[in-house]
Amino acid sequence: MKKITLLFSLFITVLAFAQVNWMTMEQAVAAQKITPKKIIIDFYADWCAPCKIMDKNTFNNPVIAKYLNEDYYPVKFNAEGKENINLFGRTFGNPGYKEGKHKNSLHDLTKYMNVNAIPSIVFLDEKSNPITILQGALTAKELEPYIPFIANDAYKKIDTREKWENYQKKFKSSIKD
Repeated sequence: MKKITLLFSLFITVLAFAQVNWMTMEQAVAAQKITPKKIIIDFYADWCAPCKIMDKNTFNNPVIAKYLNEDYYPVKFNAEGKENINLFGRTFGNPGYKEGKHKNSLHDLTKYMNVNAIPSIVFLDEKSNPITILQGALTAKELEPYIPFIANDAYKKIDTREKWENYQKKFKSSIKD
């Protein structure tokens, strides 16, 4: 019985480490004021099948979850949601939102961040200024090189396609196939 309990506890611990500790946008911006860190925002929609695949396979990958929990304030944001958000001295909402509609209008924050495709990932610096956007579904292995690249400010040194390609060639993935 002790062995079963120990195995179960170990299994739960492993699962806990493979989960991203998602925050709201307001929580992330408030946390930045206490401890500056970059923000990564996953823009998704409830109807989006690639978004669900990314949740299951990309964000739940233990390597990705660990990076995000340690190096960022991770935010999951419904690109078509109805909630009002107070950020950057203004209120963002979705005046075109219709309850029960399969696909809704884009939330004002989604538009403000220049997101026009779902799924999209937006990286913000320690002052909530945009760094870059990645559009489309990404596997854990495709997303992985970007996370330390942006977290460690290496993106500030890359100013040509050739330098980016060299970075990608030298990057050693921690994700097992």
